[in-house]
Amino acid sequence: MIPIGDDNTGRTITPYINYLLIAINIFVFVFSQGLGTNEAFLMSYSTVPKEILTGRDIVGGGLQPTPIPVYGTIFTAMFMHGGIAHIAGNMMYLWIFGDNLENVMGHLRYLVFYLLCGVLATLAHVFMSAYTGTGLYVPSLGASGAISGVLGGYMILFPKNSIRMLVIPFVIRVNAFIALGLWIVLQIIDGWGALGREGGGVAYAAHIGGFIAGILLVKFFANRRPVKTA
Repeated sequence: MIPIGDDNTGRTITPYINYLLIAINIFVFVFSQGLGTNEAFLMSYSTVPKEILTGRDIVGGGLQPTPIPVYGTIFTAMFMHGGIAHIAGNMMYLWIFGDNLENVMGHLRYLVFYLLCGVLATLAHVFMSAYTGTGLYVPSLGASGAISGVLGGYMILFPKNSIRMLVIPFVIRVNAFIALGLWIVLQIIDGWGALGREGGGVAYAAHIGGFIAGILLVKFFANRRPVKTA
């Protein structure tokens, strides 16, 4: 099931920050990453768990020198993607769900919430790598962790919002609690299956960590009462 839209009848402000986040992600992917072909950029600015754990830049095995402090890659990697399908999926989720949170948080609070969820998601991935001893030298990147925080917050504030889901060839409507609850359950199942395995290409711990961060933090950032929709 793929989400393709939601109920925005309660939106009262233009989600400038959400638009800006989408624009930055696209700009970095097109111009800095060369549509995913600039491997040197990827290997320099992605988050490498071992670098975060040690605070040292690691060069070799494909990893390139990082021109910024290694902890800065927690933020740079948040705006990078591995391919067109990766960025397209992430930006669709952000487009659908981010504006509702910005509407109840305001622009600045939403930006801080988004970045904080992204940081916590990345740290969840780093600590899981340390715990399992796998993927320590594998670069990770993508907005998925921050967006997972948006999804967690959305599920808490708008559990009854109607989400349009594409189930080829049909479009069905389900409430957000079911749609996003099913999403996180699948992440947990897939993450458990991948536990302790090298590779795989998906940082499930970041998805789960970001989602939990969004659930726990959203009430501290929401400063308006969300409109309840059926």
